[in-house]
Order: sequence, then structure tokens, then C-alpha cells
Amino acid sequence: MEINCARDCVNGCVLGEKCPNLQYKEEASKFIQDTPLDEMLAMADEAVRRKMIERASQPRKWVLPED
Repeated sequence: MEINCARDCVNGCVLGEKCPNLQYKEEASKFIQDTPLDEMLAMADEAVRRKMIERASQPRKWVLPED
């Protein structure tokens, strides 16, 4: 049986210590502990700004209702 972490582990890891992504959990915990909240918010703000610029540069897609 193959586990889809994005779907199956929404409420917590179902594999426990057998999880292949434990290294990322440790990295994420370290990042959260070592990074000030203001810095995280600035990073998120920059990501949103870049995404808005990226979307604005793409051609508009028109969706027409079907008759």
C-alpha cells in the first residue's frame, strides 16, 4: 500500500517513525524555532507579491458559459 502524505497525513503522520519525510519535519521545526515571526511574515508577503506579478504577466483566460 502506498501512502500519499498530502492526503493521508492531513491530521498527522500515519507512518510514525517509518515516515520517509522525517528529515523535513526536523528541518521545519528548526526553521520555526530559529526564525522570528516578523521574518516569516516578510517571506510570505514577498511570495504573495511574486505570485501576483507572475499572474499579472500571464494572458487572461476567458471562460465562456456553455449554451
